[in-house]
Amino acid sequence: MKAGSAIPLWVVALLAALCLAVLAWTTFGFVVPFKHETGQAVLDTYFAGYDESAVFHMQKLLDENETATKLLRAMYFGPELIFPALLTALLFLAFLMLGSAPSWFGRPVHPLAAKAVYLLPFIYGIADYSENIASLIAFGHSGSPSLAAELLPWMTRLKFASLAICFILLARLAIIRWLAPREH
Repeated sequence: MKAGSAIPLWVVALLAALCLAVLAWTTFGFVVPFKHETGQAVLDTYFAGYDESAVFHMQKLLDENETATKLLRAMYFGPELIFPALLTALLFLAFLMLGSAPSWFGRPVHPLAAKAVYLLPFIYGIADYSENIASLIAFGHSGSPSLAAELLPWMTRLKFASLAICFILLARLAIIRWLAPREH
């Protein structure tokens, strides 16, 4: 996988614009109304994570508020069906455009480790979809809500951790590419 390999910048820009549009749809169409309806934030927005007690509190809140339940389900069957795929594709294409780093802190990176970087966006995507499925089970009246309630905080942490790692590595790769021509 060669850095910048035939990926037009307009494709990445289009994906970024679509991600922003779907994120705005999620935020203004579901997250803000949910907060207005319940006084609570959607658990998907807890960047620092949460524990099982927050999930049980949300279950109780949703049992008592049918409008909030409909908003949450509509979010998962609307923008949350496409946002993880769009962001995964955007992150993957960004990694393809920037390429993998030949060294890390002055030490060469093993070629297999350099290729493993390309898997990070997919870890994010799988974690985000897993979080959405666990939310639907935990806050629905089917399946095994107690198991989903236990898994949900971990899926959220994995989602945000993999996303943070992707952003950090992309920033590092962008800096390396920006500085590379100046070194010669």
